[in-house]
Amino acid sequence: MKKLTLLISLSLLMLGQAQGQTWQPVGDKIKTKWAKNVNPGNAWQEYPRPQLKRADWKNLNGLWEYAIQKKGQPQPKQFQGKILVPYAVESSLSGVGKPLLPDQELWYRTTFSVPSSWKDQNAILHFEAVDWQTTVYLNGKKVGEHKGGSDPFSFDVSSYLKKGDQDLVVQVWDPTDSDIQPRGKQILKPHGFWYTAVSGIWQTVWLEPVHKAAIKTLVPEADIDKNLVTLKSSLFQGTGKEQLRYKITYKGAVVAEKEVPYQEAISLSIPEPHLWSPEYPNLYQLKLEIVKSGQVLDQVDTYFAMRKIALGQDKNGYVKLFLNNQPYFHWGVLDQGWWPDGLLTPPSDEAMKYDMEVVKAMGYNTIRKHIKVEPARFYYHADTMGLLVWQDMPSGFLKLGHEEQHVKFDATKDWARPKESAVQFEKEWRSIIDNFRFFPSIVVWVPFNEGWGQYDTERVVNWTQTYDPTRLVDGTSGWTDRKVGHMFDAHQYPGPSIEPSSQNAGRAIVLGEFGGLGYPVQDHLWEKGKRNWGYRTYLTGDQLIDEYTKLLHNVYPLISRGLAAAIYTQTSDVEGEVNGLMTYDREVIKVPVATARILHEPLFYKDVKNREYILRDSEVETSSMMASYVFPGQGWNLHNPFNAAFKKITGPVPVKKGQALWAANSFMRQDLPERMALKVFARGDLKIYLNGHLIHNRYTLTKRHYDEINISEFTKFLKQGKNVIGFELQNAVEDSEFDFGLYEF
Repeated sequence: MKKLTLLISLSLLMLGQAQGQTWQPVGDKIKTKWAKNVNPGNAWQEYPRPQLKRADWKNLNGLWEYAIQKKGQPQPKQFQGKILVPYAVESSLSGVGKPLLPDQELWYRTTFSVPSSWKDQNAILHFEAVDWQTTVYLNGKKVGEHKGGSDPFSFDVSSYLKKGDQDLVVQVWDPTDSDIQPRGKQILKPHGFWYTAVSGIWQTVWLEPVHKAAIKTLVPEADIDKNLVTLKSSLFQGTGKEQLRYKITYKGAVVAEKEVPYQEAISLSIPEPHLWSPEYPNLYQLKLEIVKSGQVLDQVDTYFAMRKIALGQDKNGYVKLFLNNQPYFHWGVLDQGWWPDGLLTPPSDEAMKYDMEVVKAMGYNTIRKHIKVEPARFYYHADTMGLLVWQDMPSGFLKLGHEEQHVKFDATKDWARPKESAVQFEKEWRSIIDNFRFFPSIVVWVPFNEGWGQYDTERVVNWTQTYDPTRLVDGTSGWTDRKVGHMFDAHQYPGPSIEPSSQNAGRAIVLGEFGGLGYPVQDHLWEKGKRNWGYRTYLTGDQLIDEYTKLLHNVYPLISRGLAAAIYTQTSDVEGEVNGLMTYDREVIKVPVATARILHEPLFYKDVKNREYILRDSEVETSSMMASYVFPGQGWNLHNPFNAAFKKITGPVPVKKGQALWAANSFMRQDLPERMALKVFARGDLKIYLNGHLIHNRYTLTKRHYDEINISEFTKFLKQGKNVIGFELQNAVEDSEFDFGLYEF
């Protein structure tokens, strides 16, 4: 057996070397270290569907023929060259590196053989993802079509097979940003946070033999309160006479095994379950067999987790995200899953897993998979290593000249999405949920992001909640909240900030995006000669670490105000956006893993005191401050009563562009708190004083939500009796308002 394995390995290596002579990565952009190991013989050879694994299958990845021609033309007689599947045609690793325009179509061709041992079974042809409209032909006959760039699809091609080699042709049209189909952040002319388009096959293509009565779908649903797992499944073509034989093991020990009549839903007892969490990613292994008249028709290996995600109230009365009936803070990264060499396709499974391992090692427990759907193996790795996943739906809308399609944060109405487009969006969204709801690591669905193509919000969000009641739904991540879904999600760059929990009864308060601190690392940039940016950009690694430390310092007090989750932007740089924790080529980790882990630990402290206001702001309740638009004179930030230049003004205080403002308030303290924080709304150069001591001096640009400033290190300036906190705002950047609140935590 060892000799056979060695021979197979050598054969694959020789095949890869031979084919590699006709294939090379293209372009002069930076690449990851994994790209160096990619060749036509080893491109994504891992089993692509780990949630339902069969022993027999055939991987069709490798070198195919390709041609790009005008849309509407017949299948080309001559192809233009070779392309390495499953890398998109625009990518370096495809070996092509060419754009596909909306008036063009991309054609693929390959041949394969079917093992003779498959003759009594159905052959299922799988495409894990093709962007965007796909037509499949086998042996000159049309097999079927699919629209969608992110969801897996398959065809039963049994009736199309012939003797000998099979001729497979795939036709793809991708409108990218010329139309409103879901596309995520792809664009034909990349800039800012819009990236290189991805067209055609970009995930594994494969074939498997199945019996007519084989298992088609499987979704385990755990009930930890009743110690049950319900297996919901379907067969391709059952007769009603099949038996289901199951065997559950945990770390090799048999938990249960039995043969029962097949049913589409069967509940199994799991006594004293080992619960799944990021700290303890316990998984039960499950072997399923479909049996008829004593004959095994189908056998699959799979797994499940005993875990529960829900909303609940913590000891301070705040609505939090609960994991296994306990409040659990989701601390995550915005993960866009882009690569300099493969674009949306990671260069390898190892590379994809590396990102997740770094995130986990840094002390994050959550990944928000942003505007992209990953290969199934990504979620399998999240299940096994212990990472929570928030899964976005890829957005789709037109930009310039179609402002109504980008629903602004203060818009009262959603976009009136055309019916045909809405039907397609919802079809893709349902397919994504159907294909990935198996994975216990996915705990939140996110249908809309920042108003991008947002339409009919209440209906879409409520449908998502009803369709999968086992998970939470972040209906509108950022911008345009419609008071539906399980959480209010604020975005603030750099932040941090949150919405008041008192105004969002029954929903968790989360910070779905913040940070975005940029540092362009020389020799690791996508485009050296162009603008490389972050939401704040720094010139050295030390500056970045210092600012990251300050940012995290300001997150801590938000826990006392009910913050249930926070997502930092982002895992890695992406093209010209350099606000990653790692460079785009993954060569440099900008914030050292050990440093990050230490900074993150206070976010998980269990004994969190509820905030107590010392001075109220006017975000929810009316309050006032002493304010002056002219310099009040020396000592203005020390004295109470304040001099005549100050007037008592109800907040928020209006400030015109270019204007200056001085504001102050006094407060009494007999006991001196250890920890204090400010809520601030300001747009300009801001100085803050505590009893005359300068404690804050930096440009502040509050957007839609009050910024948080942790001033705990300055409580040493407090005194018993009267205290004065003062603010000096200079160079207001636009007509705006100023407000502040002070609290201990």
